[in-house]
Amino acid sequence: MNTDHFPAFVDWLRVERGYSPHTVDGYTRDVTEFFACVGDEIDLPLLTREHIRTYLTSLYNTNSSATVARKMSALRTFFRFLIREGVMPHDPLAGVAGPKLARSIPVFLTVDEVFSLLEEPGRQDSFYLRDRAVMELIYSTGMRVSELVSRNIDDLDFSGGMVRVKGKGSKERIVPFGNAAADALKGWFSQRDQLIVDRIKRGHEAEREALFLNSRGTRLTSRSVERLVAGYAVRAGIGVRVTPHALRHSFATHLLEMGLDMRSVQELLGHVSLSTTQKYTHLNMDHLTRVYDKAHPQAKGESQK
Repeated sequence: MNTDHFPAFVDWLRVERGYSPHTVDGYTRDVTEFFACVGDEIDLPLLTREHIRTYLTSLYNTNSSATVARKMSALRTFFRFLIREGVMPHDPLAGVAGPKLARSIPVFLTVDEVFSLLEEPGRQDSFYLRDRAVMELIYSTGMRVSELVSRNIDDLDFSGGMVRVKGKGSKERIVPFGNAAADALKGWFSQRDQLIVDRIKRGHEAEREALFLNSRGTRLTSRSVERLVAGYAVRAGIGVRVTPHALRHSFATHLLEMGLDMRSVQELLGHVSLSTTQKYTHLNMDHLTRVYDKAHPQAKGESQK
């Protein structure tokens, strides 16, 4: 049975590719669905494009283009694994075009909007010190929210102003953070220490290593960060839905606007491919127009003779 290859495939995804349990589960479900459609007893080397196209046709009837593209990605990864293991001689997905996905420009904030957001947490908020530190660190480093909540105290180097980040595929990078983020973090530590003490008093094991904690003294979750960022954005009167990812995009966009080269931004964001950075850090047209007007000798009309 083709599902006999799943244990080795799962180990490969987890160990060699460093994928999260959530991603591994999703890939396994998608590949299982494919074999439920074409038949689990089919001889793998005999899989053809026609099998793939038949499966894709069934998907398009009930799924969005984004879902179809995701399922194709899972299949492509599985087939490449089997080719690597010598189980399949070819990739039946080769030459099969996926759905065309509309490119959406990620939301990013102006510098003034970011400052308004960062200044919104106040003494009326129970965890304003933590929340300010959370948002300052995201904007200062461009970390993904998943990277932020998995950070530990030991990942910080205040003397060098650096933080160690473990990104996708368990790849590590070192990212600098600014004085504002450092001050916000130090302000949060006293409250963090008290949460640990309170948790121990309640008879629970303390999570001493986690950088950010919730009210129960356990590690802060990505969902909690998303809620707090969205809540402060509403209070700050920002007219778009703001997520931690919007802060990450703002970080990259503002660096590009200030003249940092694309390769450096790619390194800071932890992108493997420069093309990902180019799509992700799309500069707004107003800024490009201002740069053009300032730089081009004939931007404002005929040159002086």
